[in-house]
Amino acid sequence: MKKYTLTITILILTMIVGTSLVIAALPNPGMTVVAGKTALVITDPQNDFLSPQGATWGVVGKSVTENNTVENIERLFKAAKGSGIPVFISPHYYYPTDHGWKIEGALEVLMHKIGMFDRKDALSLEGFKDSGADWLARYKPYIEDGATIVTSPHKVYGPETNDLVLQLRKRKIDKVILAGMSANLCTESHLRELLEQGFEVAVVKDATAAAIVPEGNGYTAALVNFRFIANAVWTTDESIAAINGK
Repeated sequence: MKKYTLTITILILTMIVGTSLVIAALPNPGMTVVAGKTALVITDPQNDFLSPQGATWGVVGKSVTENNTVENIERLFKAAKGSGIPVFISPHYYYPTDHGWKIEGALEVLMHKIGMFDRKDALSLEGFKDSGADWLARYKPYIEDGATIVTSPHKVYGPETNDLVLQLRKRKIDKVILAGMSANLCTESHLRELLEQGFEVAVVKDATAAAIVPEGNGYTAALVNFRFIANAVWTTDESIAAINGK
């Protein structure tokens, strides 16, 4: 039994090392920030993800804290606003009618069960202020400045169900700096769809975070996929340098 366990352990380690070497050997296409062609897109900068009082803090809080996600998203807001780069928010809202869905994935079931991102009505802001669906308070000056584009809500994970791509295209934007919540769900889904739509995308790896659950660490899973498919994977410092032309 010990011999069998040792063999399995060696095989697992070999696979991990082998995967690391493959990832290290991948090319790094990079992305150049071009004025008038580049936007900052933030997914789900909302209380239910980023506030200690939010519905998911019990599973995402550790990752958010370790990455300084809240602070890094704010630094991106400041840099983009300071340089004139347009900012887009792709939010996640659920209305009472969405709770009538008959087909749901695991996380959809959970989100509906805990009331995540719930709003009273699509045409009403009753009860919205400071709710789980509202923006984190420290982000409001950047989002509610009259210049930030808030798209219609995405309903599962990706922007296929909202107007983000339309809003970007209408402004002749073809490069995106992507950050927000959560890494292996909405952020990764936005990355994939934007790439499929022909955009260049740089993901800011420490301006996102993900759930850590018994089934695995969502953030670690996302980092692997970011490296495989994004045009660039930057830190917040690297993103700000790129925004500032350094």
